[in-house]
Amino acid sequence: MTIEEAQKIVDEWINTIGVRYFNELTNMALLTEEVGELARIIARKYGEQSFKESDKQHNLADEMADVLFVLICLANQTGVNLTEALKKNLDKKTNRDKERHKNNEKLMTKG
Repeated sequence: MTIEEAQKIVDEWINTIGVRYFNELTNMALLTEEVGELARIIARKYGEQSFKESDKQHNLADEMADVLFVLICLANQTGVNLTEALKKNLDKKTNRDKERHKNNEKLMTKG
């Protein structure tokens, strides 16, 4: 599935099963909530925190998909073409960082 296809599929889902988009502020709050849930799983799986019994039911891939779904909702309702936005963003990063990271001693040492 391409990003463009994902935007269309989410839009179709929202307009058929979801009834309508939540407003942008609600979706921003939901995105923040979903990122927090993702952060919780990563902190427990890759960080120093231990899993609580209630954390064990959460799935890393599913939490990432929740973040992506809400981000796509926000893009759809604000008229952002994520494919084009990502292309432009990668071009910006490439031009800005093409030598920067290669010359970063911190990235050259294994830590």
